Amino acid sequence: MGRPRVLVLTSTLPARRGDGTPAFVEDLSRELARDFDVRILAPAVPGGPAHERLADGLDVVRYRYFPARWEDVADGAILENVRARRSRLLQVPFLLGGLARALRRELRTSPPAAIHAHWVVPQGVVARRLAPGVPTVVTTLGGDLYALRQRPVVAQKAAVLRAAAAVTVMNADMRESAIALGAAPDTTHVMPMGARFTARDVERAPAPGPASRRHPARLLAVGRLVEKKGFDVLLEAMRRTTAPVALTVVGDGPERSRLEALAEGLPVTFRGQLGREELDAAYGEADIAVAPSRPAASGDQDGLPVALLEAMGAGLAVVASALPGLDEAIEPGHSGVLVPPADADALARSLSVLAEDPELRVTLGEAARERSHAYSVEAVGEGYRDLLHRVIADSPR
Repeated sequence: MGRPRVLVLTSTLPARRGDGTPAFVEDLSRELARDFDVRILAPAVPGGPAHERLADGLDVVRYRYFPARWEDVADGAILENVRARRSRLLQVPFLLGGLARALRRELRTSPPAAIHAHWVVPQGVVARRLAPGVPTVVTTLGGDLYALRQRPVVAQKAAVLRAAAAVTVMNADMRESAIALGAAPDTTHVMPMGARFTARDVERAPAPGPASRRHPARLLAVGRLVEKKGFDVLLEAMRRTTAPVALTVVGDGPERSRLEALAEGLPVTFRGQLGREELDAAYGEADIAVAPSRPAASGDQDGLPVALLEAMGAGLAVVASALPGLDEAIEPGHSGVLVPPADADALARSLSVLAEDPELRVTLGEAARERSHAYSVEAVGEGYRDLLHRVIADSPR
């Protein structure tokens, strides 16, 4: 018999390897392809080929949904793209229609043994309606669970979670939220996305060396430039630090112009999106990684940012907000520092202490690197492969 076939539904996928788009779906799918034949269905984005083979047992189909000139709502984060330009709302029904057509075609020509839907909305909604007989694992990273609170949308989310063969979330708080919406407790699991190093990479990484006091401590913040990342709080904290620091911001997004204005007069460099090799170099040049996440006005918030895990794997001292998920990855005072979200004073104090204490940075970085083993793509992929094997074996089909 051939290997079971798994269909992955997502709206976030790099158009080209290393183009700066978060690659956690691709990385996890590569791990699934160790045991399954995997096809990823993703919306078209500028520069993305209609079909490509990523590895043995792993290919990608990008479906069209709108005239190419305006087809950009899925180029990045859908929610933030719509907030940045409300006219993009017009694309959303067509995005759903494009996914529905692509999924119908797959069900007709080569039915999968299981579906892995990244996000409750819209992927989980479409899978529930069109493939109710196919066991579906629904993964939410936080945005669609914490935000999208309108009553009709909440009803759709609840229906998806009740129907799922399994639900995976990024932290314990999200698990409770999913269960409150109707997900079955015994099939709802905390299984974060893995960072893009393997456990072997972490073991080979050189130990971080002591930082010099002869230059400002080098801060690094990585993420999409949107409200929930809290980069404006970080900029305010920099103005309040008592020690010399310099910040590099990696990422792009609708808040970039506002953040650049807030950074005027500060030693801040905005580098935009970076490919993997450049991002690895940025981790290697930094002394402290900062993840100042906070809840957005919409209710959206990070579940557990992959960039935070990557920084831990690189052996960096990490300062992060005490939010669900982040506070599960970081052991305060041992593998990092936690501060209240949106508290610029507390963030400034922590950055000042670490900037003046290279030995403490090294100690925290070594513990963070050790802690990161559990969050490698290799380790997380094994958990998802086991889960999909169980889901398929338990299916009435």
